[in-house]
Amino acid sequence: MSSDQPILAIKNIEVLYARVIAALHGVSLEVHKGEIVSLLGANGAGKTTTCKAVSRLLEAERGEVSKGIIEYNGQDISGLNPYDMVKMGVVQVLEGRHIFGHLTVEENLLTGSFIRNADNASVKQDLEYVYDRFERIKVRRKNLGGLCSGGEQQMVAMGRAMMARPNLILLDEPSMGLAPQLIEEIFEIVKTLNEEDGVSFLVSEQNANVALKYAKVGYIIENGRVVLKGSAKELSESDAVQELYMGGGAEDVSFKDVKYYHRRKPCMV
Repeated sequence: MSSDQPILAIKNIEVLYARVIAALHGVSLEVHKGEIVSLLGANGAGKTTTCKAVSRLLEAERGEVSKGIIEYNGQDISGLNPYDMVKMGVVQVLEGRHIFGHLTVEENLLTGSFIRNADNASVKQDLEYVYDRFERIKVRRKNLGGLCSGGEQQMVAMGRAMMARPNLILLDEPSMGLAPQLIEEIFEIVKTLNEEDGVSFLVSEQNANVALKYAKVGYIIENGRVVLKGSAKELSESDAVQELYMGGGAEDVSFKDVKYYHRRKPCMV
């Protein structure tokens, strides 16, 4: 169940790269505790930038939040670094998995527990917990990560995140490059982690069909601006969303007249 206080509140942020390239323009969204929230949009719309603004990974790419505020459990996180965010329970699963190919599956998972300085008994217990949730990679635990399939690598990346015992996971493009059956399997695991373990999710996705099937709330982002927000049911039934993101619906639709956030003139760079 979600609470009145959002676990994550992004309030009207703007993001610049190299201090001149505007990537986000007044983006606002919320994730409440116990929710799965989908951030939908085409490639380059600003989904990954939004996630990295929360995880504080922007600086590694010469990016910065130039305006607005991001709060986690009511606390301004602008002065924190990625290490602080993970310690507080916010973990990002990066687009493209980014596991260590030269390490075994189990070694990859163990890297997720290092930040906790946990004892061996606790780490072993967490490993078994991850293997219970990700049964497909349990049988691959001694295999090199680089030899696993794309779906297995996605599970390793998510399992590694769970080893940090997060409260909020920023899941960036989990369906990328995966077969439909594996995509469903990944999202069923997300559902289980959410419903049984209480993990909240902000899921960045291009695949609106599967994302809205599992989410409670969805946001549509275009050209660095949130242009539509609604319940997953409302968005999945929207003609505009069906036409642009789900391959069906009415003809000649766009979001240009949607009155959600007032559009401003594009930033000249």
